[in-house]
Amino acid sequence: MSVFALVDANNFYASCEKLFDPKLAGVPVVVLSNNDGCVVARSAESKALGVKMGVPWFKIKMEAERAGIVALSSNYALYADISDRITEVLRGFSPDVEVYSIDESFLDVTGFRHLGLEAYGQAIRGRVAEWVGMAVCVGFGPSKTLAKLANHCAKKGLAGRDGVCDLTALEGPAMDALLGGIPVGEVWGVGRRISAGLEAIGINNVLDLRDADAETIRSRYSVVLERTVRELRGVSCLALEELAADKRQIMVSRSFGRKVQDLAALADAVATHATRAAEKLRGQGSIAGAVVVEIRTSPFSEREPQYQRSINVPLPEASADTRTLVRWAIRGLKSIYRPGYAYAKAGVMLSELRPRTAAQGDLFSAGGSFRSEALMATMDAVNSRWGRGSLRTAAVRSDHLEWEMARGSLSPGYTTDWEGLPVVLAR
Repeated sequence: MSVFALVDANNFYASCEKLFDPKLAGVPVVVLSNNDGCVVARSAESKALGVKMGVPWFKIKMEAERAGIVALSSNYALYADISDRITEVLRGFSPDVEVYSIDESFLDVTGFRHLGLEAYGQAIRGRVAEWVGMAVCVGFGPSKTLAKLANHCAKKGLAGRDGVCDLTALEGPAMDALLGGIPVGEVWGVGRRISAGLEAIGINNVLDLRDADAETIRSRYSVVLERTVRELRGVSCLALEELAADKRQIMVSRSFGRKVQDLAALADAVATHATRAAEKLRGQGSIAGAVVVEIRTSPFSEREPQYQRSINVPLPEASADTRTLVRWAIRGLKSIYRPGYAYAKAGVMLSELRPRTAAQGDLFSAGGSFRSEALMATMDAVNSRWGRGSLRTAAVRSDHLEWEMARGSLSPGYTTDWEGLPVVLAR
């Protein structure tokens, strides 16, 4: 029998913020979305105060501050670095790791059952806490769906103890009683719409779904939900995905911190987004055959004139060269830009992606493609060593004051920026 573990960091974004700031110990913390808009993460203390996920910050700001809640801007570089550190620790417990999201990873621990899964889970928790400083919960199951459900039980204290739940050790009436007390909407992949439909036909909890007729579920819903039913029965249908599949499209889009009207500022934003998209493109070893550019005003500013346009720009030759992608993206922008509007967002999407090795070369510029690859490799190496934007095209300015995201409460880059290192002053 296969055994999977799902390791999930508790209150990840908020916990990262607390990790390096002792003043936040025991303090309710929320992390805000881009432009400090909505609550996207909450510490345990904030949850206890009733702060809802996704609530606009401006609606609760005064009341929250009176309650002592500290709001911080999203520090994505910090979160990504802490996530990478946790992943490296987990690789010491299994050679087979699937990074499912920034705060969750699946492990295949089939070969470690003889060590005792509960003890193994506690060892994982202890090492992550000691080496990284983060608290995690661990769930074990004979399928990925049951491992994720076990992690939910560990977090909520429904089964297991001290943040570890092993569903492989639970069977019969005890297992039925546990599953019968968990709403069907808590099952991995069962969203709000599907759960409402299931409840309408009498499937209200996880036990009901597990015992439902798989063929009926398939005919009414999909083969995906049928697979979920079988996974809840302990049949492993979902393999570990150790290598993330290459993306079919790469999108970089940001809302502006303040609205932009002139073409130069919009071009700066589009060039910056195209540059970032090109980095991601090369990172997965692909080239793009087309660039899509989109600009739009804010749909929430009802008193202002509205405008939204996008354009698909086919490239003469598929490329991963930042210079090429930026040039065609700006050309697309100029064709859809209209003066007189207050733009709130711009985005760049690379499409028609294919492996770099499948490129159809140009007979008359073969040497140029080799020079382009060498230049881009050098550019990526410099930016990796000295920080993103250290080497960039002339179309990207060093400052983006007109349009950059509003992050008024951004914590330091404790692990990613020399300027963010804590300083101890000797007296």
